[in-house]
Amino acid sequence: MTLALEVRDLVKRYPTGTEALKGVSLDIREGEFFGLLGPNGAGKSTLIHCTTGLASPTSGTIRVFGHDAVTHYVDARAAVGLAPQELNIDWFLTLEETLDYHGGYFGMPRKERRARAKELLEAFSLTEKKDERTRTLSGGMKRRLILARALMHRPRLLILDEPTAGVDVELRLELWQYVRRINEEGTTVLLTTHYLEEAELLCDRIAFINGGEIVAEGTSEQLAAHYGVAGLEDAYLELVGRKELSRNGASAVPDGVDPDLADAAARAGATESER
Repeated sequence: MTLALEVRDLVKRYPTGTEALKGVSLDIREGEFFGLLGPNGAGKSTLIHCTTGLASPTSGTIRVFGHDAVTHYVDARAAVGLAPQELNIDWFLTLEETLDYHGGYFGMPRKERRARAKELLEAFSLTEKKDERTRTLSGGMKRRLILARALMHRPRLLILDEPTAGVDVELRLELWQYVRRINEEGTTVLLTTHYLEEAELLCDRIAFINGGEIVAEGTSEQLAAHYGVAGLEDAYLELVGRKELSRNGASAVPDGVDPDLADAAARAGATESER
């Protein structure tokens, strides 16, 4: 069994004394769609930052397809595509320049960069905007561009950190279908999200993280059984200690759209609007 991500006894302690990760161990298999769920401050972003070199572990190891993320950083980082929650794009570059710059950073030849950028701009319905500055884009288009950028160098592991936070139902559904497709084509996906429907529908396995520790791991059914509840939603509520989570009905399903995805997208959008 090939592991896309292997984390062993990972500790991250900041100079202030805060211990964001407390001996986290985690395995994600190649080709898996894996969810990482937990409340704000649980350690999700710190784990991602350590995996991608944005933060240095205090102790423990991280391997990406066998490459140590610290001692063999270049090989490990080349295997990862990161779509962060923050809209961290250069407002003065065009869309095409944004993708080209990213591809160049990862050593892609110019001809390959141009072909790949064209492919991704078409895939995310951004071709008509390719020569516009990114600062002119709507929030949804910026989110699409960030995902396209993460995929530019054809990573084997795609990390999505709250990829649909704050987007409308239509775009959420579009992004869900796209990442499901690339996972089916062989890309391993690590997803962090606060939308339980998103995790339940997309992920093969899910880990709950809280207080810098992995507290439970398995399929949705296994997590529900672990907490002695009916489903993933109730299991998560047990984790975070909340008593209720409001849910509303779904909107109409467009032709050709997976009804389960559409239903979940609508519920997630309704939940977002109530916050």
